[in-house]
Amino acid sequence: MPSPAGNPSAAGTTGTAGARTSPRRRRGPGPLVLIVLPGLVTLTGVLALAARYGLPGTDLAQDPDPGRSSVGNVDGSYVPWLRRATADCPGVTPALLAAHIDQLSGWQGDTASLTERGIARFTDADWKTWGRDEDGNGTSSPRDAVDAIMALGRKDCSLAKEVTALRTEGIVNGDLADLTLAAYRSGTDQVEKAGKVPAPARAFVAEVKKRLPQYDALVRQNPEQESGRAPGALLVPPVTVLTVTSPFGSRSHPLTGVTKLHTGVDFGAPQGAQVSAAREGRVEFAGTTPAYGNRVVIDHGTINGKRLQTTYSHLAVLQVSAGQNVSAGQSVGLVGSTGLSTGPHLHFEVLYDGQYTDPVAWLDSGG
Repeated sequence: MPSPAGNPSAAGTTGTAGARTSPRRRRGPGPLVLIVLPGLVTLTGVLALAARYGLPGTDLAQDPDPGRSSVGNVDGSYVPWLRRATADCPGVTPALLAAHIDQLSGWQGDTASLTERGIARFTDADWKTWGRDEDGNGTSSPRDAVDAIMALGRKDCSLAKEVTALRTEGIVNGDLADLTLAAYRSGTDQVEKAGKVPAPARAFVAEVKKRLPQYDALVRQNPEQESGRAPGALLVPPVTVLTVTSPFGSRSHPLTGVTKLHTGVDFGAPQGAQVSAAREGRVEFAGTTPAYGNRVVIDHGTINGKRLQTTYSHLAVLQVSAGQNVSAGQSVGLVGSTGLSTGPHLHFEVLYDGQYTDPVAWLDSGG
């Protein structure tokens, strides 16, 4: 007797032609779902945690200021600290310090080294000398980006002062920033021995300087204080008549034949003519050097937050001594031809923030 229609026991047992068929099996999840779905769930959870707590190992990216521009792995929130670290440091700018850190670590705090730590790659011994708790969080650590920025700035500034003294005495020649980086890489004694950037440090200096433009841009894009170059006519003439016999700029040295930057301007003047201080200040150096002969260096303090210095070289006679305060127009010596010189003249230099600048711009009211 046929089963009644709808009897569950008869469901799926016969086809349309009365042939027996197997019941349809229910399909399980496919391999794509098994593989992809757990990954999506995990990723969603990670992103949620990252949004709330931040990703590990990204201390430089935490709490960025959305109003500041960024370069590479560092954002503009560090620019005030870079400025602070180099505030009283002729020759070392915020951008140079940032480029130095970039060359050392790429602004990455993680390192495989057991002896060097943090973005500035300090050893424990160096950290004891330069490290401090700068951001007041109760811990002084090379892994703290702010502490590291300030510590490296302190070290670079110390090196800058050492090579400035050597350059002032005519023992070394070259750009102050280059000499400072070379002292970091090879030691001040090697810079002194070479009289310039020593060969083993040249590649390091070049790599840092290659990174400099992007950090110059970063500092400009994150202004904090405006400080332009000082206007001209801030200095009085160091000799009575300003007859330029060799201007500031690149030239071939008349005695050595070497082409390099002529770091000042030569004013022709008769033997024994008076040489005057171009501005009031304190005599930083007064003595004899191999290249400059009798030389005087005067520190005039700061203008727009940057240090101003003038130098007077090849003098026949020194009339001041180191540590002495002088007024503008006061005699500091007499024109001569001591050191590497072809005849009586005054080699006059102006250094602003540790960099050589054209003295004429400071003496000319239209500068």
